[in-house]
Amino acid sequence: MDNLLSIVTFIPALAAIILAVFLRGNDEGAQRNAKWVAIIATVATFFVSLFILFGFDASNTDMQFVEDAEWLFGLHYKMGVDGISILFVMLTTFLMPLVIWSAWDVKVRTKEYMIAFLMLETLMLGVFMALDLVLFYIFFEAGLIPMFLIIGIWGGKNRIYASFKFFLYTFLGSVLMLVAMVLMYADAGTTDIPTLMTHTFSTSSFSVLGITVVGGLQTMLFLAFFGSFAVKMPMWPVHTWLPDAHVQAPTAGSVVLAAILLKMGGYGFLRFSLPMFPVGTAVLTDLVLWMSAIAIVYTSLVALVQEDMKKLIAYSSVAHMGYVTMGIFAANQQGIDGAIFQMISHGFISGALFLCVGVIYDRMHTRDIDAYGGLVNRMPGYALIFMFFTMANVGLPGTSGFVGEFLTLMGVFKVNTWVAAVAALGVIFSAAYALWLYRRVVMGELIKESLKSITDMTSREKMIFAPLVFMTLLLGIYPSVVTDIIGPSVSALVENYHTAVDASDLTVAVAAPAAAH
Repeated sequence: MDNLLSIVTFIPALAAIILAVFLRGNDEGAQRNAKWVAIIATVATFFVSLFILFGFDASNTDMQFVEDAEWLFGLHYKMGVDGISILFVMLTTFLMPLVIWSAWDVKVRTKEYMIAFLMLETLMLGVFMALDLVLFYIFFEAGLIPMFLIIGIWGGKNRIYASFKFFLYTFLGSVLMLVAMVLMYADAGTTDIPTLMTHTFSTSSFSVLGITVVGGLQTMLFLAFFGSFAVKMPMWPVHTWLPDAHVQAPTAGSVVLAAILLKMGGYGFLRFSLPMFPVGTAVLTDLVLWMSAIAIVYTSLVALVQEDMKKLIAYSSVAHMGYVTMGIFAANQQGIDGAIFQMISHGFISGALFLCVGVIYDRMHTRDIDAYGGLVNRMPGYALIFMFFTMANVGLPGTSGFVGEFLTLMGVFKVNTWVAAVAALGVIFSAAYALWLYRRVVMGELIKESLKSITDMTSREKMIFAPLVFMTLLLGIYPSVVTDIIGPSVSALVENYHTAVDASDLTVAVAAPAAAH
């Protein structure tokens, strides 16, 4: 089928336009119609995306389903997927119907709420499929707008502060990336991403204000992109916008933010940093590995002292993204396989944990951990689901959470044993904060009067969780579902990276100490 990627990308946007143009009013009937249009559009997007998955040849490391058309001012509208990007596309199309379904009880400006999520899906899919720098940047930055509105309009009492903090952090981080893109075009004469991945940017060292920049232009470009992607992940110490955004965002917004939007940073490292700036990456690998290890330990300890459930899970997300950056910059097969696996797995697990918070928030309208206790007595079904995803978040063998963490730690151990040893502490700390949260919310006697009339999960809520449980178990028991698809593309990325690094005597000298650990 021609233009399959464009069809998948723009079905949600078309549905958003239909809602904006044809749906009037905010009565009960209009609200119901808005929800049904959104759910039909997102389900249709998922089913059409299955044609991409089933038609994808994992053994082919080139871009597939490529669409290329000249755009404005000689720029190109170019889309494509490879083994690294296709699973992020599938994660997005899989989760969005569940996100819409979880927002079924929204009654405030329902049409606009659904339009925001539909446009956000189109923009997120565009990021993972864009094969042109300008197109990528447009999708990447435009995705800020619907999420800014989702937090700012439908969020909590401090939503304005959280939405502006989210917007400013991520936007300012991307300004450097825009400057770097202009320099890349000036140097390579193209904005075509596959071409830029084979272009060799200068590695000649130079001095700025008396400071020698080892790795030259590649290091400068790497730092510019790193600034944007590190904020998006988010990496320590530029992670502080995330807890505020999560706490204030509505449940559906938190799910999308944790499950999909954060993955754009990791995807950016894999699509730009390693293949385009291998020398710059090698120069700064030790720094990034230690930042990741610090993030895992520090944010896990911060999670231990949180009193707000959403904030605790938000800090948990930062810690888990630390494993991702660690695996990516290990720059070996196991590390990058583990990083991608961890991102996909985290999409299911973190999304489910925020939905778990949403279930009891909808009933009690508080996220304070102290407001709960003994829920197992009134909500046995909820207690079981919450326990399952708590254990998956900890990395229990048999769940997808274990596979990603194990692979990344194995990959990093080969590069730097000290970083791996520090990061392994995160496994212990994650068990501490996750089980502490579960014990205080679910276990014990039901002594609070306000909880004695609380009801268990509805059939709709259970059906939302069912696909997430299935995928978490499937990937935990049969991880080759992911690794078979990503393996050849990751292998090609690692090979090209090390070939470029080995070709530079300068970089070998810099990278040698890291390899010696």
